[in-house]
Amino acid sequence: MNSENGTVYMIRGHDSDEWVSPEPAEAVITEALFDATDLTEDDIDYIGSYVDAAKLRAVVGDGDDDTVTFDIEGREVTVTAGGDVTVA
Repeated sequence: MNSENGTVYMIRGHDSDEWVSPEPAEAVITEALFDATDLTEDDIDYIGSYVDAAKLRAVVGDGDDDTVTFDIEGREVTVTAGGDVTVA
């Protein structure tokens, strides 16, 4: 997910004391989507076509917003500032 400011990254697992590495938001979101549904890579487009990078960055990067919710192929995806991704 690229924008004028580059790839959006997420950090998962901040509850632990061990070091964690940021992951590209697109990878985190698609992993959650594939785990929760029967969708495959062939079924979805680039994540940036479903959610604006600036809106996602406002949640996982800047902390201006608590959550962002968007639709991917009929599934509601919510990303939180804590790096959680839920698929309904």
